[in-house]
Amino acid sequence: MSGHSKFANIKHKKEKNDAAKGKIFTIIGREIAVAVKEGGPDPENNSRLRDVIAKAKSNNMPNDTIERGIKKAAGDANSVNYEVVTYEGYGPSGTAIIVKALTDNKNRTASNVRNAFTKGQGSIGTQGCVSYMFDEKGLLIIDKEDFEMDADDLMMLALDAGAEDMSEEDDSFEITTAPNDFSAVRDALTNEGIEFVSAEVTMIPQNYVTLTNEDDIKNLNKTLDLLDEDDDVQNVYHNWEEE
Repeated sequence: MSGHSKFANIKHKKEKNDAAKGKIFTIIGREIAVAVKEGGPDPENNSRLRDVIAKAKSNNMPNDTIERGIKKAAGDANSVNYEVVTYEGYGPSGTAIIVKALTDNKNRTASNVRNAFTKGQGSIGTQGCVSYMFDEKGLLIIDKEDFEMDADDLMMLALDAGAEDMSEEDDSFEITTAPNDFSAVRDALTNEGIEFVSAEVTMIPQNYVTLTNEDDIKNLNKTLDLLDEDDDVQNVYHNWEEE
């Protein structure tokens, strides 16, 4: 791990999402629909659906809402087909940004994403222009305040389950896995009664950049806010180290 704690950012994101449950539930609803169409409605036989259900529960989505989403996706052959699209580009001072979206209208999504970059004085690039600066990893974050297990015991559990590494930050433990091992590690730790602030496959920057110019910070925040408001956008990754 790089030593850059994700915990503060995760908590900030959750607070924003708590104030906009409609947004996060829309995102997860689309992910459920895609997972069911790809692998069927049984989470026991569909690891992607199992991952989405875990994400839904960590965001306090009610069980009946999850079940309705699964049944709707499984039973409606004419339901909307969502397509996964990825955009890469640059924010102020060369900040690297990756945007992952699920959309039923690629033209609309491309226009909205391009607009978000432009309004923040950034630009869309070609596929692969910044993704090489990131590593795809499973990342599980545990809040120390809600955790009583010894750190060494947690590390042994995580490594035995297939994790790559664990780092201890001031306020959290952060466990990383290869993407293919993420579900197994999360399930093993969940079975031990461990709860996560966040558990997802994510893009971790290899290096971080700091911004000192106030206009650059304002413009990057403008881009990130516009992307956050777009229902098509599922995840945004960047290498800006907020201070």
